[in-house]
Amino acid sequence: MGIAAMVMLGLVQGSATAMLPAPAPGPAYLVPGTPADAASGIEPANLRATLDAVHEAGMYGVFSSVRDGEQRWNGASGVADVRTGRPVAAGMQTRVGSITKTFVATAILQQVEKGTVELDAPIGRYLPNLFPGQRGQQITVRMLLNHTSGIGDYVVYAFPSLSQGSPKSLDTERFRSLSPKQLIDWGLQAPPTGDPGEHWSYSNTNYIAAGQILEKVTGTNAETYITRNVIRRAGLKHTYFPSGPDIRGPHPRMYEALYRHVNPPRDYSTFNMSWVATAGALVSTMDDLNSFYRALLTGGLISRLSLAQMQQTVPVSDADGNVIMKYGLGIYSLSLPCGTYWGHDGAVFGAGAQALSSADGRRQVSFAFNLMKYQRLDADGAPLPDPIDSALGAHAIQALCGAQAATPSAQPGPLFRALPLQFARPTP
Repeated sequence: MGIAAMVMLGLVQGSATAMLPAPAPGPAYLVPGTPADAASGIEPANLRATLDAVHEAGMYGVFSSVRDGEQRWNGASGVADVRTGRPVAAGMQTRVGSITKTFVATAILQQVEKGTVELDAPIGRYLPNLFPGQRGQQITVRMLLNHTSGIGDYVVYAFPSLSQGSPKSLDTERFRSLSPKQLIDWGLQAPPTGDPGEHWSYSNTNYIAAGQILEKVTGTNAETYITRNVIRRAGLKHTYFPSGPDIRGPHPRMYEALYRHVNPPRDYSTFNMSWVATAGALVSTMDDLNSFYRALLTGGLISRLSLAQMQQTVPVSDADGNVIMKYGLGIYSLSLPCGTYWGHDGAVFGAGAQALSSADGRRQVSFAFNLMKYQRLDADGAPLPDPIDSALGAHAIQALCGAQAATPSAQPGPLFRALPLQFARPTP
């Protein structure tokens, strides 16, 4: 794993304590009408403390939304703009990166229910011009959605300077518009990560292709279809595919450190997101993400049979062989001290987010932050553990486990890691 491979995941964070003094923490509050109590498991003081700890570990700004049934807690800590000191706020919009993949998979499963898509059909049936020949016949729709297609990622082809640890191509190509065909062509140029169906290997190319399948079978632009049939159906008010390089609502600045190759970190909050499109272009709020996953997990967007297909998983391990998550169709499961939770994490240049929900959609956390790839890399190009990673994990566990957060798990296993895609390795 070199820096190019880590950037292709786009999901790695690390410490930035030497880059900026820590400003004062932002506000935290319970939504009116939702009092906290011990039975609910929402513990405002502990949530406040764990959120502040993320900021104190070096994160510029972090904001979070926690739900337990109808009870909610929202909090924020740190700054949205390092130049002005403007504080981050819990309700801000932000780019949520690969969390977009759950929305796309949901839309594909809606088409499975309509009979226009078969999960185990070859992708060449739908996209013969984009995937001619053997790959088009061997790779199935399911393999795209669970990242077992063996298709490589295109990101370093789109931004070549990343392979040298340089942000040059991020700067020169900030406003460039890329077509899905170009992204897929680059992905097909990349070395295959394995034979179709052989093992899990994360690739944004898979979800650009999934978006093109959606367009083929619906006759509608993929982003338009998802907006009408997933975002609006879930009742989301602040979730959208941006039409230009700007975010239209209140949002934090988004800073990229590129594993300490960019110091001070550079602001990439204004960026043409066609480079990631249906693989990760969505803008959302943390409340909206919780609403989306609750609707998905409780049958509001797809049927129970479709959800069962989505939750058929393949194991994903870290470099030491520990299973750190189980990946389904655009969604993964994580084992916490208090049970199994479903969701996804995501990142783009300068912004990261994670959303996790209990299987019944009752207990949830979504949080986001505005400094990316701030870890140092080891000799093999893998990110070194950082205090921010531990702090994010502690906040997630406090949010989801509440009073059980301090209770050690009876089952031995690897330490829980927030944003597990940053540690994932292809499973042989």
